[in-house]
Amino acid sequence: MVNRPAPFSVIGKNAKDLLTKGYFFDHKFTMMMLSSTGLGVTTTGVKRDQLFIGDINTQYKSGNTTVNVKVDTSSNISTTVTVDELFPCVKTAFSFKIPDHQSGKLNVQYLHNHAAINSSIGLTPTPLLELAAAVGSKDVSLGAEVGFDTASASITKYNAGVGINKQDYSAALILADKGQTLKASYIHAVNPITGAAVAAEITHRFTTGENSFTIGSSHTVDPFTVVKTRFSDNGKVAALCQREWRPKSLVTLSAEFDPKAVESPTRFGLALGLKP
Repeated sequence: MVNRPAPFSVIGKNAKDLLTKGYFFDHKFTMMMLSSTGLGVTTTGVKRDQLFIGDINTQYKSGNTTVNVKVDTSSNISTTVTVDELFPCVKTAFSFKIPDHQSGKLNVQYLHNHAAINSSIGLTPTPLLELAAAVGSKDVSLGAEVGFDTASASITKYNAGVGINKQDYSAALILADKGQTLKASYIHAVNPITGAAVAAEITHRFTTGENSFTIGSSHTVDPFTVVKTRFSDNGKVAALCQREWRPKSLVTLSAEFDPKAVESPTRFGLALGLKP
């Protein structure tokens, strides 16, 4: 069994996913087509303000190499080439955008039994450097990340956090926004058999002394249906119902009530994902 710590970006992710993942208050359509040769095409469209925007993502996988090509509504092309196990425990990714010749970036991930390191460097004369590291085990991890802009010789970000992961609960404490924000999150599996879980996130901003919180729940009604709820300190209440009507094909209905929005107090969203 793997006992290595998760990357720094995963600290607090379980609670964040329960509170935010799946909620969508526009019309969204996703269709995925896969072939036995390793080629996959995903089309995503979103309707916002009477406009339909979207992108096409093509993925090809052969052995340890994966190539992703994404074309958005503005005809911008993003390409990412990922190679797993180029060296033992090392994963590398090279990405760039067309026509932005300054967008080249190299990402390297190193996973060790007691450490997970992610680094990124922009492929320009004055690159943006980013480094994230976590040490510990799969149960307890301590990590930090930092970003440095060589053009201005300034630090763009620095965050730190600690995460605890057990079989039935997960907790995290993160110091973010260059030490200006403290976030604490917790998720608990109330009943693993029924899929019932609750989560909460509390945020404190040192500059303003402001506190905010969000609590939520998730429940598996049957093997194909998941219901989620969310409540925030600003009074917003949200609910989500997701149904798998065929293998890996999902339809999701979301709704949010905002008591402060008098003219249009309720927002609805519909997301449809198809996978042949």
